[in-house]
Amino acid sequence: MPPYQSPIAPGRSYYEDTVERPAYPPLEGALSVDVAIVGGGFTGLSAAVHLARSGASVVVLEAHRFGDGASGRNGGQMGTGQRLWPLELEAEYGPDKAKRLFKLGEEAKAHLFDFVEANGLDVDLGRGQLSIAHKARYLDEYQRTAEVLAERYDYPHARYMDAAETAERVGSARYFGGMRDTGTGHLNPMKLVVATARLAAESGAALHEGTKVERFEERGDRSVVVTERGEISAGHVLVATNAYGHDLAPAVDAHVMPIGSFIGATEPLGDETVLPGGEACDDSRFVVRYFRKSADNRLLFGGREAYTSAAGDITRHIRTQIAEVYPRLKDVRLTHAWGGNVAITMKRMPYVRRLSPTMTTIGGYSGHGVLLSNFAGRLFAERFAGNRDRLAELEDLDIPAFPGGKRLRFPLMVLAMTYFSLRDRF
Repeated sequence: MPPYQSPIAPGRSYYEDTVERPAYPPLEGALSVDVAIVGGGFTGLSAAVHLARSGASVVVLEAHRFGDGASGRNGGQMGTGQRLWPLELEAEYGPDKAKRLFKLGEEAKAHLFDFVEANGLDVDLGRGQLSIAHKARYLDEYQRTAEVLAERYDYPHARYMDAAETAERVGSARYFGGMRDTGTGHLNPMKLVVATARLAAESGAALHEGTKVERFEERGDRSVVVTERGEISAGHVLVATNAYGHDLAPAVDAHVMPIGSFIGATEPLGDETVLPGGEACDDSRFVVRYFRKSADNRLLFGGREAYTSAAGDITRHIRTQIAEVYPRLKDVRLTHAWGGNVAITMKRMPYVRRLSPTMTTIGGYSGHGVLLSNFAGRLFAERFAGNRDRLAELEDLDIPAFPGGKRLRFPLMVLAMTYFSLRDRF
């Protein structure tokens, strides 16, 4: 029997070959629950765990398989704080809100580390991140960010690296300097998806794959989720489809844009000078490149964000990018190459909104989803249980719709990203 191929994402990921993915049955018939969750990625599955553990009845619906979207196919890097760096946060939201948002991001990180440890999860957890400058003109920003993190944000784990240290830690002389962050980490995202789904099921949540949602209806004070072969009446619905919920909720489509990103995995390396400290990397390009080593010493290299529907030859493009950073690996064999959609917003911050009194959406993590999505699921569960409402800090963010409406927003985004891609080169 041939290996499973996701219908919504090209290629087979390295992650899929590191863990067994249990199958969950499609929904048949009608259910009545406290919370229905649409989307089986980090946000939805995390919410299901915490809701079920608090005593709520909950069901999770996934049109394909858990982890087929960005949650199971991404680079696995956590980052620190929010997607925007502190000075960017301060410019956008002011110093007080910037500090609250940064603290929320750090709570998200602590939550993920604690969740993995408390539940004994094997997710290939690694430590450390290198944020590196591909142009010398960005060095001042990296140095100032490390200083601001220590002085104003009580974060002592990030420090500036000069070119020599960067070359040694990356194993490449391609970069001009950067910042080393020892307070964060990276993991195998598919292992985390599989483990979180298992915990949700063990906690009492009903999980259904292969269940496409056709529409939402409001009936009295409840929402109804209509699927191909059944429907669910729920006191509340969480829409956690991120980059794959097209046409289910117009407000989400207007504010959250899917873009393609692609990753390759090499054969296990014999070269111990590549990332000898085991950190993950992200660089200063607007169309960012990100890479790290796997638990079995492969180089996982991601980039080439795409704003068209065709993936093309993923392997060829990823090999070209690897050779730019590591010329000695120009002939290395890629055993896996894959892609899929991630979701961005105009402000590169999450889009959290109440779509109606009985419906909430959370998504648009803009490359920061490993850190924020798992925590956002927990925050939704806290809100539903009436414990506290830290989700409101994200819900209050001003996230404008993409310009151009449904017909023109994508072509306009392609033009903008083409400009930024050219700027990265020159």
